[in-house]
Amino acid sequence: MITMSNNDLDAQIREKALKILDLTSGNICPRCLGRNFSCDMEASDNLVRGEYILKHLNHESCDCIADVKCFICDNLFGKIDNNLTQFISSKLNDSNIEFKTFLVGSRVDKDIIRREQEIREEIDVDVENIKKEINREIGKALSMKMGKEVDFETSHLVILVDFTKKGDKPGLEFQINPLFIEGRYRKLVRGIPQTKWPCRECKGKGCERCNFTGKMYQESVEELISPEFLRESRGSETKFHGAGREDIDVKMLGTGRPFVLEIKEPLRRSLDLKGLEDKVNQSAEGKVEISGLKFTGKERRKQIKTSSTDTYKIYRALVKVEKDVTPEDMGLIKSLKLIEQRTPQRVVHRRADIIRKREVRNIEVKKLDDGCLELVIECQGGLYIKELISGDDNRTQPSVSSLLETTAQCVQLDVLDVHIA
Repeated sequence: MITMSNNDLDAQIREKALKILDLTSGNICPRCLGRNFSCDMEASDNLVRGEYILKHLNHESCDCIADVKCFICDNLFGKIDNNLTQFISSKLNDSNIEFKTFLVGSRVDKDIIRREQEIREEIDVDVENIKKEINREIGKALSMKMGKEVDFETSHLVILVDFTKKGDKPGLEFQINPLFIEGRYRKLVRGIPQTKWPCRECKGKGCERCNFTGKMYQESVEELISPEFLRESRGSETKFHGAGREDIDVKMLGTGRPFVLEIKEPLRRSLDLKGLEDKVNQSAEGKVEISGLKFTGKERRKQIKTSSTDTYKIYRALVKVEKDVTPEDMGLIKSLKLIEQRTPQRVVHRRADIIRKREVRNIEVKKLDDGCLELVIECQGGLYIKELISGDDNRTQPSVSSLLETTAQCVQLDVLDVHIA
């Protein structure tokens, strides 16, 4: 259905159409003709536009399945038919890829793109290119055939149709987009890192220092969690994204630290998250626990990784000080508020050497015995707690050590809560 102000062609449309027909010697299919008027004429698609124009010009239709070749697409649109749809859906069935949403991409001969661009420059129009129409038409046909939805933002699968391949059928490539699962983990033991840590000596290749494992530590939170998900999804690999990370010698307790597990190229997406949670907690019992699993989008991965200063965290620290702490000293510790912290010496080799300002929201102080304190610290994310206590050679100001005017050392640290939006 065409919407026009009258029953005839607009003069400018007529003039432009005649010029296109002249440039192509009349050898142009309705779709390639109609595509040049997508901004000028309301219609269901470019095929309808092109046929309408040809009819009102009393021009014999040069359909893609006719003997005459389209100057622009070389009759490529004639290949987008039920046979192509059946071919693609059959290949997808054989692949055993589970998906609900998809997107179509295509490769076409560079000469097609060149010829289309030359016509566009001659008639001075700026509309969608031929590949977008090809992708849309294949997508519409596949959606009807398979009962799946086209999704431009969060598609599970990208179907790439390669029309540059020689032969009766185009080439096909399937790009399986990652699956993202959000949850929280608790680390119940000390001595394991959050993610796999390649050996510093061999960079993961395997050497005597790492007992030929390629790793500094034999286990990590990531490695205790990921295998079950990889097995169930039949993916190729996983990536672990945490909302910050605790030191190797620190426990992560309370409700746990938020994380997103990215599963690459999953053949299965409809996973039993409660079942997976139970399996991980059983296999990693006493070391790591996970909870609150849910499917999420790729944008959550970035939010999790960049949320450090938007979070607040609660720590419990056991502190040794080289003097008997008085009630007045405990009051000084409670006065800690705004902290200026230069990147700690222990991490400056891998972090920018800058000064960060962080806020302490609250500190509870409990004296355990002479020279030993328990601190419960609620603070802004990104504050280094060990250095808040020691002062790190005055790189952190103020600190517990500077306020007490004596050496203070964190001998044990636990994360009790990580709050993130």
